[in-house]
Amino acid sequence: MARHYVACLSQVRGSSPPVSFLDELVDWALLAPEAIFAPNAASDIYSSVAPQLGPFGLPVHRKAVMLEVLRVLAGHESMWNWIQGVHTTKTAAKTSHNEEAGAFQISADSMDLDRSLKDFVRATLGNTDDATFIARMKSNHKFAIEYAARLLRVTIMHHGPIKRRSIHPALKKTAVTEFRGYLENIGDFPAPPRGIRYA
Repeated sequence: MARHYVACLSQVRGSSPPVSFLDELVDWALLAPEAIFAPNAASDIYSSVAPQLGPFGLPVHRKAVMLEVLRVLAGHESMWNWIQGVHTTKTAAKTSHNEEAGAFQISADSMDLDRSLKDFVRATLGNTDDATFIARMKSNHKFAIEYAARLLRVTIMHHGPIKRRSIHPALKKTAVTEFRGYLENIGDFPAPPRGIRYA
């Protein structure tokens, strides 16, 4: 059944995301490992967006919050362009290791931030060299989405738009609710008790 987005089409930098991009986010989240969204003691993306999108509550809500962050982040970084290369405004010395790639503009040097990231890349792609990472960030959308989500649980400093809080004004609770509706349709999460409404 086709999904009919309204809030998730909210503009980012003057444009709306492609429906196909939103569908890929939801399709990934339906099967993604629960551990990616689990609460922890780190100062990560959930801590950063709590004023805009919290409180987080049930696992399905935490998933929907992650999708909203990814929706807005990709709009800021690439206008949802899966094959985006390095921005022409990059001023740092360019190497294959710091070359941003794909919709979320992530570089291979991010693997150095946490062993779990490199382990995920090796397990998923079979290799952790820069060329493989760059190519798959552009062509393997499920990998790109999951890697971005995992990276956001490790640090919010890799992405300038998050570090500078540029994405925060564009985050929409209504989009989180819409994402959550599509995630709840699979029935994996318990309904709230009678008379209770989860935020």
